[in-house]
Amino acid sequence: MKIVYLGLGSNVGDREVWLRKAVDLLESRELRILRISPAYETEPQGRRNQRWFLNAVAEAETELFPLQLLRRIGKIEKELGRKRLAENAPRTIDIDILFYGNAVVSTAALEIPHPRLRERRFVLAPLADLAPELRDPVTRRTIRELLAATAGQNVRRADVIIAARNLP
Repeated sequence: MKIVYLGLGSNVGDREVWLRKAVDLLESRELRILRISPAYETEPQGRRNQRWFLNAVAEAETELFPLQLLRRIGKIEKELGRKRLAENAPRTIDIDILFYGNAVVSTAALEIPHPRLRERRFVLAPLADLAPELRDPVTRRTIRELLAATAGQNVRRADVIIAARNLP
């Protein structure tokens, strides 16, 4: 079993419901949700003229290999209405593999750690709530250190709790 961190985001419709549905669909025999960060409202990056996102990070353990996990995530995104019409476009759900144990993966289909997580406060703030001393296997910097380097991006904790069915 590997510990993985998954970034979750939504900025279409009832964002909270989309995040909860994604967590429920992720939970399975092969992937067990351990903890979920507090949710954050975050300013869109890239395309700014859209609704703010609701973001969270899930910590899970899985027996799926990285590409199997990526395929599973793709099916869940599609089931929840994700359409990939343009880069940085509004979306019902976005699920990213942030870390997969200490693995470094670089293929045409998948890059782990997520290639832009180091510059994204909307990922690092919720991740720091779960694992502030986790080290990026590429830079060897902690999540707390990476978060400190992203000051200036608009991120605020939301009054929302995203929980998996198996969590208290």
